[in-house]
Amino acid sequence: MECNVPTDITFSFSGLALRGGAKGPHADGWGLALYDGRVARTFLEPHPAHASVLARFVRDNPIKTLLAIAHVRKKTRGEPTLANTHPFVRELWGRHFTFAHNGTVKGARDLPLGSFAPIGTTDSEHAFCALLELLRKKFRRYPSRKRDLWEAVARFGGVIGRRGSFNFLLGDGEHLFARCATKLAYLERRAPFSHATLADDDVTMDFSAVTNTTDRVAVVATVPLTRDEVWTQGVPGQMWVFRGGQRRATLASV
Repeated sequence: MECNVPTDITFSFSGLALRGGAKGPHADGWGLALYDGRVARTFLEPHPAHASVLARFVRDNPIKTLLAIAHVRKKTRGEPTLANTHPFVRELWGRHFTFAHNGTVKGARDLPLGSFAPIGTTDSEHAFCALLELLRKKFRRYPSRKRDLWEAVARFGGVIGRRGSFNFLLGDGEHLFARCATKLAYLERRAPFSHATLADDDVTMDFSAVTNTTDRVAVVATVPLTRDEVWTQGVPGQMWVFRGGQRRATLASV
């Protein structure tokens, strides 16, 4: 989720948590990163999200943020441990970069890592470290021209993506990058706000009661989280850039 005013992720996270072992097979861990400026506050657990006391605590004690990345894991490589739980976080240019991935990147361990080292054993974390190293080598500091960063993330994402399925979300505190390799969808909530119902539960939220007319919220998910809103489907080999609660660019990432 990426927005122009601080917003809590309770509604969308509730839908996602159901897919962590109750309404879906992704029962090998869950994680949530909530940004406060350049810093990401993270919650990680290598257990099913739907039955997690910690996940329930997060839902019952909402924290407002401009950018949140959440993930429920179905392991393909790497055991269900805390070290292998998404999203992964690393520092680059004095800010936290946060990364979550669906899919498998073949030969990820062959990618040059440079200044970044994985803690766990997943191909996802190896690919994330390799992506950050490519960005570090290209830019000495956080690019002043934001478009340069967008294009670099899209290009390097495409290079790594040639090795397999590289659906990912990447946050830097200012942007949410969302690359589609197989399937991805997004929506933008803005005035006039209405209600939305979770796709996997009969829970409805009336956004008109908790928003202002200038609020904007972008939500990205592998599969749409609600059943009565219009979601835009991603095209494999493309990457979206979100800032201020709206899509700013769609870039080729092949």
